[in-house]
Amino acid sequence: MLKVYKTTSVEKKIKKTKKATQDSWIDLVNPTMEEIEKVVKTTGIEEDMLLKMLDDEERPRIEVGDNETLIVIDTPYLETSDDEFSYITRPLGIIVTDNNYLVTVAPKRVRVLDDFKKNKIKDFRTGKKTRFVIQILLKTAEAYLKDLRSVNKQIEYKEEILNKSTNNKDLLDMLDIEKTLVYFITALKANDLVLEKLSKGNILSLYEDDIDILEDAIVENKQAIDQSTIYREILSSITETYATVVSNNLNNIMKFLAGITIVISIPTMISSFLGMNVSFGAFQDNPIAAIIILIISILLSIIVAIILKRRNML
Repeated sequence: MLKVYKTTSVEKKIKKTKKATQDSWIDLVNPTMEEIEKVVKTTGIEEDMLLKMLDDEERPRIEVGDNETLIVIDTPYLETSDDEFSYITRPLGIIVTDNNYLVTVAPKRVRVLDDFKKNKIKDFRTGKKTRFVIQILLKTAEAYLKDLRSVNKQIEYKEEILNKSTNNKDLLDMLDIEKTLVYFITALKANDLVLEKLSKGNILSLYEDDIDILEDAIVENKQAIDQSTIYREILSSITETYATVVSNNLNNIMKFLAGITIVISIPTMISSFLGMNVSFGAFQDNPIAAIIILIISILLSIIVAIILKRRNML
């Protein structure tokens, strides 16, 4: 999908345009070859640079070409299923050309760009390429922080469930959340390297206002790294604790069943022994012999149960 945006000089608001001109923003989301060729013809960007950004495995980096500069970052992406949701990361390529075009290209829709398209970003101009790039980086860091709050709520919710029912599925859900945090930490650290390179000022020319925004982006990104790391440590501790609880519960169940088996086996042993074809003299002719045997069996079972209970085996 190919869309072109440009901020108007009078209203200073972004609007869609049919034709890409200088100081416009070209947004490519999973584009067709025809759309790629159109952008290449208009901007002079190398086709390979656009094509490789359609790979979900592209890693954050800065790549300087003859007529353009490519900045790749990882952005958070929400995946949903029937009853659950999880986060992964997807690459976003930002290409700034020497002839005043800015192109964003991604294999999937990128949420961090929505606010730009809806005029929700203060002092946003498509003609200010450097500031636009830095604002995207700042919005990306803020998006991670926002998603981390959602992840934290997931952790608290799953912890409440584990307090009531510690089964394997609940533990596996916690492991899925931990996997999300691993994705976030990896992506944020890679984005941090990109931000540090940009802060040197030898990739894109930085103005005083741009430096302030870039510093904010660096701070937000580092905060997201710290929060992700903390949440992961907490989650690992919770998972290990509840895994131990599940194991202890299973041991307690097995211990209880073994104790009950011993207690129940006593009447069975007595009945089996007395039921053998052996003469017991006058006792076998006693009319209440069955009652006596039953009482003896119950008393022995109670005594054994008390002994097992005192030894914490029942």
